[in-house]
Amino acid sequence: MFWFSRNKILQINQIEGGVLSIETTGALVLAAGMSSRMRDFKPLLPLRGRTLIENTVDSALSGGAAFAVVVTGFRAAEVEPLLQRQYGERVLCVRNEAYLTTDMMESIRVGCRALPACDAFFLLPGDMPVIRAETFRALLEKRDGEKRIIFPTLSGYRKHPPLIDSRFIPDILSFSGEGGLRGLWRLHEEAVTELPVDDAGVWIDLDTREQYNNCKTKYESG
Repeated sequence: MFWFSRNKILQINQIEGGVLSIETTGALVLAAGMSSRMRDFKPLLPLRGRTLIENTVDSALSGGAAFAVVVTGFRAAEVEPLLQRQYGERVLCVRNEAYLTTDMMESIRVGCRALPACDAFFLLPGDMPVIRAETFRALLEKRDGEKRIIFPTLSGYRKHPPLIDSRFIPDILSFSGEGGLRGLWRLHEEAVTELPVDDAGVWIDLDTREQYNNCKTKYESG
């Protein structure tokens, strides 16, 4: 389900000297799941005066993504109008209609098929709402035009959001091995770059009520 054509995304870009100069970085946000461990619907939970999914999308757009593709599923009819009202043409929603019977890898594939033309994209779950915009920008600055996957790291661990060169999209769509994207990245370890960051937000994903309450306590006044 799209709200607008991919050509609309290109209207964000500028024409310089008669040549189209496009913003080449997008974001792919995953929000199709049922939030079963939370026992409440995570995307619409309140945080910092907005919903959790808005916080997540905000961080990516503020950090340099020209647009975001949000993969919806469970309660999509509630999430999609909210994002449309808030972001208009900067957000596309596409549904994983099989969210009940498929895993996150399928949502990633659904999102990759919907991505407008871009050189790279951030990938992050919708329940990671407090990643700093500076972290996204630091990953962008690390790009060198090579075919790479750039991970932010904290205490030596690879975290979200990786910045993925779009030339990996065919590999993502065709991969049938085990381990999801981690399994795929093991096949391309030579292309992985790590960037240490000072951002606790890359570690915070909200799966349980306790994690959510702790996040609210720490970040509500931020």
